[in-house]
Amino acid sequence: MIEGMTGSTVPRRQLGRHLRDLRNQSRLTVRAAARQLEWSEAKMWRIETGQTSLRSHDVETMCKVYGAPAGLTKALMGLAKETKARGWWHAYGDVIPEGFDLFIGLEEAASRVWWYESELVPGLLQTEAYARTIIRADNADEADNEIERRVHLRIARQVLLTRAGEPPTLTVALNEGVLRRPIGGNNVMAGQLAHLLEVGELPNVTIKVIPFSAGLHLGVMSGPFGILRFPVNGDGSESEPPTVYADGYTGDLYLDKPGEVARYDAAFKNIWATALTEQDSRHLISEVAGTYGHR
Repeated sequence: MIEGMTGSTVPRRQLGRHLRDLRNQSRLTVRAAARQLEWSEAKMWRIETGQTSLRSHDVETMCKVYGAPAGLTKALMGLAKETKARGWWHAYGDVIPEGFDLFIGLEEAASRVWWYESELVPGLLQTEAYARTIIRADNADEADNEIERRVHLRIARQVLLTRAGEPPTLTVALNEGVLRRPIGGNNVMAGQLAHLLEVGELPNVTIKVIPFSAGLHLGVMSGPFGILRFPVNGDGSESEPPTVYADGYTGDLYLDKPGEVARYDAAFKNIWATALTEQDSRHLISEVAGTYGHR
């Protein structure tokens, strides 16, 4: 086992990405950066590919060499402390500056995403009005301009579903309650369900609904979660380990140990097996949309 490889690799991978991006922005080659830091090129490679943990002091030194701003340096130093943790909770807080978002980085890099939702439409499939309703409810004390900034960020993420090249394959299982919970009122829900039908026609998006009549399935016990998988290398090996993401009320949970991923894999397959066919799911979505005034 490589030294420093205990626990979750998520923070190490994210830290490596940011340090690599900073090096590239400073127009330093790996060799030039290694020379300035008095490290080997092999060590630089291990850091940038997330194969080793780092001390906060080392991250601070790298950020100085790369000319990183103070806010980002502080955030990366905090992330470095998590590279040795057994598990990792990424709690939102003032220490994380705008633009430094772990999940968005993983989402952008993923080639396949499996998603189960029991209560709300996933962010990648939300309309602006639906997203605004949720974000405002969760941030009641925020000013209108801050609410709009958050809404725009959520909607901007959706571009990856139709990006040029190879957009990720998105496989979504929705509990029937997601369709029937009137978030934002009839007009908002009618538009949201119409949007689900529209996005579901994309070749890389599959949406299925688990009806109430399915009874007990593993999603009832697991709660909402996503499984992100990443592109494979030329030799067929995974470029990064699969990662399970669960959005918590006070923090986000990331899991990537093989046993953890395998358990969520099994849960999603069970959920998917209990869902309606894609065609029947579209029929149910359309039927429920009709109850909100959209046919």
